[in-house]
Amino acid sequence: MKARLQTSLGQQLVMTPQLRQAIRLLQMSSAELELELTEAVETNPLLEWAEDAAPAEPAGEHADAPAQAGADDGRGDDGAEWPGENEQWSGGQGGSFDDNDGDAGERIAEADTLADHLLWQLHLSHLSARDRAIGVALIDALDEDGYLREPLPAVAEALRPDIAASEDEILTVLHRIQRFDPAGVGARTLGECLSLQLDALPAATPGLCLARRIAEGPLERLPRAGIPGISAELRQPVEAVEEAVQLLRSLDPRPGRQLGEVSSDDYVIPDCVVWRQRGVWKAALAGHAGPRVVIHRGYEQLIRRCGDADASYLRTQLQEARWLLKGLEARGETLLRVVNSLLHHQAGFLEFGAQALRPLTLREIAAELDLHESTISRTIARKHVRTPRGTLPLRAFFASGIDTDGGGEASSTAIQSMIRRLIDAENPRKPLSDAKLADMLKDSGIPVARRTVAKYREAMNISASHERVRLV
Repeated sequence: MKARLQTSLGQQLVMTPQLRQAIRLLQMSSAELELELTEAVETNPLLEWAEDAAPAEPAGEHADAPAQAGADDGRGDDGAEWPGENEQWSGGQGGSFDDNDGDAGERIAEADTLADHLLWQLHLSHLSARDRAIGVALIDALDEDGYLREPLPAVAEALRPDIAASEDEILTVLHRIQRFDPAGVGARTLGECLSLQLDALPAATPGLCLARRIAEGPLERLPRAGIPGISAELRQPVEAVEEAVQLLRSLDPRPGRQLGEVSSDDYVIPDCVVWRQRGVWKAALAGHAGPRVVIHRGYEQLIRRCGDADASYLRTQLQEARWLLKGLEARGETLLRVVNSLLHHQAGFLEFGAQALRPLTLREIAAELDLHESTISRTIARKHVRTPRGTLPLRAFFASGIDTDGGGEASSTAIQSMIRRLIDAENPRKPLSDAKLADMLKDSGIPVARRTVAKYREAMNISASHERVRLV
């Protein structure tokens, strides 16, 4: 067979540096984004702060500020005037649109650890109670890098005597956790971690198949053998091995480090503002969530007048500045799409409170917006929205649920709200037991077990019935 050259046309989706930057910007919180922009302005002469940036005002293509929501007649849906600049919203939970009101301690960001992030995804998954218990044990066994260092028999021993699970059953649940965000979590080796991240990439990514072969085989020998040695072992061209190794180097060997505890000095900065205008819930990006940096036109015009070396440097910085602005724009558009979708599904939650929160999963929002579940997870990670009910994390709009006797579903958050209302209205001399609360919920059409009621009660930090007895 004679060697010959052949040309062909095709389309490929490549994990470019711009795409990686856009993904990184998407999962940043407001505080992290502020630091990122500050560093970019300090290091890139083609960037400067926008002079007309208004951090406190909402921004967006179709955004109207809450203060101007009733600009036609100065009144809301029910004829009541909208609150002024320094007034609080009426109703709800006393939420305020003025960040200077209320206790500052209530605005301190809660720590979001890797375990919290994984448990939240676990409870949103369609798993049985047994599989969820196994998943909790597996998540507890993960180290701070996101690896499962404990052998499966040790996890099985930790589940006894409550659950007698086989290694195959534990492995099945582990494979489900390995599909959670961040990609690569739950791996037992470095090769498995990189393979999980490769599985999340598009199939047309250059070097994907060869990178997967290296991750599953000679990865540990790569530092000693080098690219030529791996090329000879796999019988692949050196150029192809270099491309695959470069793809592997772009992955994160410690995915668990992406999430960590937040400093106690960090405060919640809302990324979006939600309000109701004429019976319709609307959302807009907060002013600081949009691009507050612009390209320095003076340096941009200087490119045509300076020497070749300086012009090359300025062109590179100009391209990076454009990539950053494009990533910020994509971040804002994706965030606003997700928030508008959440408003469509959870309008009852904003109207009536936690008891009206309907079951909702990442998969439903991803299917509706034609996005991947990991994209939705990154979008809502450490993001907050300011509503008439206060500043809420976006993850508060998601909840698992159970089937009701009426054929519908009730979210776990709504059930907790109902339990709290029943306990608040109980006789302090004869508090309601968990069994009695379960019976009352069953009478309302929500079949829950006594153990489920006890779990929800403990999650709300409510004492048992014998500890709630009061004589007066």
